[in-house]
Amino acid sequence: MNAVPSNDDQAVVLFGHGARDPEWAGPMRRIRDQLLAAPGAPRVELAFLEFMQPTLPEAIAALATAGAKRIAVVPIFLAQGGHLKRDLPLLVDAAREAHPGCDIRLATAAGEAEAVVVAMADYARACLR
Repeated sequence: MNAVPSNDDQAVVLFGHGARDPEWAGPMRRIRDQLLAAPGAPRVELAFLEFMQPTLPEAIAALATAGAKRIAVVPIFLAQGGHLKRDLPLLVDAAREAHPGCDIRLATAAGEAEAVVVAMADYARACLR
């Protein structure tokens, strides 16, 4: 029987494209803060494809070194575009090879989640008020 990892063993990486303007990551920091505010929160790191630090390999290495055994990589993208279809799976596969003791899972783009679509539609509707 496999033991379910404790929250100390779990981590989330919020993965974004990155931008030259550091303010661009503000919403990702707010998502991280929301996750960390919950009781029993997992570790949470931000990671970026380009322009910003840390990179995905750096973030996963830091979490693995800190004892994470299960890591969810959550792309904070609107849709599954080219970077998520081509680049990100390669990065995740390399991280799995580098950290065989970690269960590294790749989620679909956050914008593809039904709850996110509903929240965005609600926001758009509210813009008419």
